[in-house]
Amino acid sequence: MSDKEEADIHTNEGGANEDDGDEDDEDLEGDEEEHIEEEKIPPNPLSAELVAENLSLLCKTGDGLSHAYVQLNISERDLTDIEILQTFIHLRYVDVSKNLLKDISPLYALTHLLTLKADDNLLTSAKLDEMPFLQVATFSHNKINTTEGINHPMLEHINLNYNNIRQVTGLDGTKLSRLHTLELRSNKLETLEGINLPNVKNLFVAANLLKKIEGMSRLPGLNTIHLRDNQINSLDGFSETQKNLQYINLRGNMVGSLRETSKLRILPLIRALVLSENPCAEEDDYRLETLIAIRTLERLDKDEYTPEERSEAEEISVQRRNEEEEKAILEAQIMEEIEMTEKNLKESYEDAEDYEDEYEEEGTVATEQSEGGF
Repeated sequence: MSDKEEADIHTNEGGANEDDGDEDDEDLEGDEEEHIEEEKIPPNPLSAELVAENLSLLCKTGDGLSHAYVQLNISERDLTDIEILQTFIHLRYVDVSKNLLKDISPLYALTHLLTLKADDNLLTSAKLDEMPFLQVATFSHNKINTTEGINHPMLEHINLNYNNIRQVTGLDGTKLSRLHTLELRSNKLETLEGINLPNVKNLFVAANLLKKIEGMSRLPGLNTIHLRDNQINSLDGFSETQKNLQYINLRGNMVGSLRETSKLRILPLIRALVLSENPCAEEDDYRLETLIAIRTLERLDKDEYTPEERSEAEEISVQRRNEEEEKAILEAQIMEEIEMTEKNLKESYEDAEDYEDEYEEEGTVATEQSEGGF
């Protein structure tokens, strides 16, 4: 994306409030037009002949007693129905991308399936009955609005980019224990709550509607997180449990102060950070101050830190630490003096009270003696 395109996007976002009503009407009209267009789509079921033409990769069957073709590529065929695939139970690699499919449930019969590509269709859900061996599944550029029904025990990588998902629900960390990469770019996510996947290593949630970082304590195995092009203004939310997190991309957000970077010190292995196109990146000594705040950093944005930068950051850090220690000592001395002064004042006050009591007693005795003399 060019700088001009990104600037146009930010400009459009800034003026959204003025035309909300009009935009809602336009969205409704767009949905209606799209619905009408979908209704006009003529049925085009997958035929046995087309399957036969596109089968490949002859392998032994699961029982080892015979051979069968295990790979099928039927992308870009304008297909609306793949029910016939229920009978091709030996398939392991299936590509049905760039069709007009609204339903892929017939794939439940392919119990040996390892890889599924279903990008660029009309799917509103990625739900499938549990596939015992499915490892990679891609569903980008559909109309999916839910993550329910994705619980395949061998799944390692799932791509749900460019859909309409607002919140992640139904992903069971115990069933998805092998999942290492979750892609949710360009959806409508407003929260990261619901992503309870302790073993996930790579999380891609760029270009959503996120305003804060949350749910990180449920992602202790995370190594990489992409949060680019959201609306995040604070670096609160990361967790001390994330001892493996090394790369954070926050480009194109709304982080306003470099002081926020100190909140990343709780991440012991943080190595690379991207903060370009945030307001804080315009502050003086941006690179140096970020390195002073996070001493483990090796790269900021696209550039690695040089030995000279590291040396300067170390010197400034030591100097500031010494100044803070001296300040703490001075403050302690001042507090000690204040306490001593308060103690002396208290003692003086108590002595004065004792003197007044004695004076009053002497006056009372003198009065009584005087009265007795009359």
